[in-house]
Amino acid sequence: MPSVNKAARAAFVDRRLEELYPETPIPLLHRDAYTLLVAVVLSAQCTDKRVNEVTPALFALADRPEAMARVPVEKINAIVRPCGLAPMKAKAISRLSQLIVEIHGGEVPRTFAELEELPGVGHKTASVVMSQAFGVPAFPVDTHIHRLAARWGLSDGRSVEQTERDLKKLFAPERWNKLHLRIIFYGREHCTARGCDGTICEICRTLYPARRRAVRVKK
Repeated sequence: MPSVNKAARAAFVDRRLEELYPETPIPLLHRDAYTLLVAVVLSAQCTDKRVNEVTPALFALADRPEAMARVPVEKINAIVRPCGLAPMKAKAISRLSQLIVEIHGGEVPRTFAELEELPGVGHKTASVVMSQAFGVPAFPVDTHIHRLAARWGLSDGRSVEQTERDLKKLFAPERWNKLHLRIIFYGREHCTARGCDGTICEICRTLYPARRRAVRVKK
């Protein structure tokens, strides 16, 4: 398969990942668009597992923007400290909650532009909320997706932004919301940064069998 074009490799990846992961549950525990937004803000440079350990206590304290806006930043900080970058994240959660109340009537905005104007919300966070909370086609690119897209020859890996553009060209919009989760699942389970060097996992072996043979000869 290494000699086939990028579209054929993409089609194989899409088909195989759907077989492996027919269901695509959102890894971050949440109840609605607001709690998902907060969880994604907390997930920056932090594992989903750690975020899921922290958010029950945070959401027991406040699970709506009106309530969170009234919680002292220091109290938010104390709860989210295990997620890392806690002071910055606590301030962002407090301020974005205030703005959602003041500007958006207490409801999470439903456009990329409005979401990205909120503190602590970049394009990736907005993409997760738009895709998983509102069903709008988006392709959030995390470290797993950026790494695997380059490894599988779907993007040159120059930047996260370029990876997102390349993947959106290769896959139909109706595939984006589930596919980005499937790539993350596969990256965590089969094609980890340390566990696969591009020659070990099933998809890498299928896409680039010659690379695997070359490594064996070299050894």
